[in-house]
Amino acid sequence: MSSEFNELLQSPRGDLPQIWVVGSREQVIHIINEFYVKKVITDRSQFSPLIPAPLAPGQYMTLLMR
Repeated sequence: MSSEFNELLQSPRGDLPQIWVVGSREQVIHIINEFYVKKVITDRSQFSPLIPAPLAPGQYMTLLMR
């Protein structure tokens, strides 16, 4: 990995586990909803807002920090 990408991975909240979801807008929304239905998360707002994925043109990403 490049050092630029490693800087993006650094978390100001310490060593909390992270789940990154990258895919089409529909795929990412589906995964968020699936996590909610399966009670992995208690609220959809636990995911970060959808943003365009910096390393995957045409893809979106979200982040869940547990």
